[in-house]
Amino acid sequence: MDDTRHDLGLAEARGEPVAPERLIFADDGRIPNSPLATLLFRSRGVNPVLDREAIGERFERLFGANGWRPSWRGGVYDYHHYHSIAHEAFGVLSGWGSLRLGGEQGDDVELRTGDALVLPAGTGHCHLEASADFLLLAAYPEDQRELDLLRADPAEHDAAVARIAKVSRPPRDPLGGETARWWP
Repeated sequence: MDDTRHDLGLAEARGEPVAPERLIFADDGRIPNSPLATLLFRSRGVNPVLDREAIGERFERLFGANGWRPSWRGGVYDYHHYHSIAHEAFGVLSGWGSLRLGGEQGDDVELRTGDALVLPAGTGHCHLEASADFLLLAAYPEDQRELDLLRADPAEHDAAVARIAKVSRPPRDPLGGETARWWP
């Protein structure tokens, strides 16, 4: 697995996964967000011989080996939304994209090829802009086989908060680090 992380630029010198940036977003009454940190793993540079398909295969292998089931490839909806019954991980296969995380008053984050992002259940996300070739691979923890899609709606908020509290924490993040290290 070390070669896979190295190829994606997501390994420290000794092969361990890079440490993520950790972002916390407050509940705004419309989007619950999460007390768990959003994890942003910045690539230090993808192996230049890899094309988009090879990058996708490596993310699928890495995520799958760590208990995160690869699900789909595509982009992010251009409206604020979140998932209340599953955590979500993205691996950037190509291009760049700017997302607003945490709801309308959240933070803008730019993702580039090789980056990985973990959104805890309840975390708002919205597409702002992207290059024409921006493509993500999405993955979900093995025990979270269903996915809901909720918009920023105060009427859904309280029921969503109750569902989010029941979502299990996977033992490993998609890169192979212990989740408890980031989500105590």
